[in-house]
Amino acid sequence: METVGASGPRREIVEAVLAAAGRADRAALIQLLHPYLHWTENGRTVRGRTKLFARLADGPPPAPAVSIELRDAQIYRWVAPD
Repeated sequence: METVGASGPRREIVEAVLAAAGRADRAALIQLLHPYLHWTENGRTVRGRTKLFARLADGPPPAPAVSIELRDAQIYRWVAPD
């Protein structure tokens, strides 16, 4: 897993996910997020893109990631600060 810096390609991916989530663009999120992703916020992990969509629909906007892992050019792990 790699830390997301202030700039660079990983930061761009994080910003794209946050923007797509902000506008509820499910099609864009499907392109950006691995189907079996592990999404961790506030010490809690949601596994799978479908469960993340439910969390995004029912909860606050996602927190920016401090680290991500890519698999097949999609986000496989997302870790936001506690």
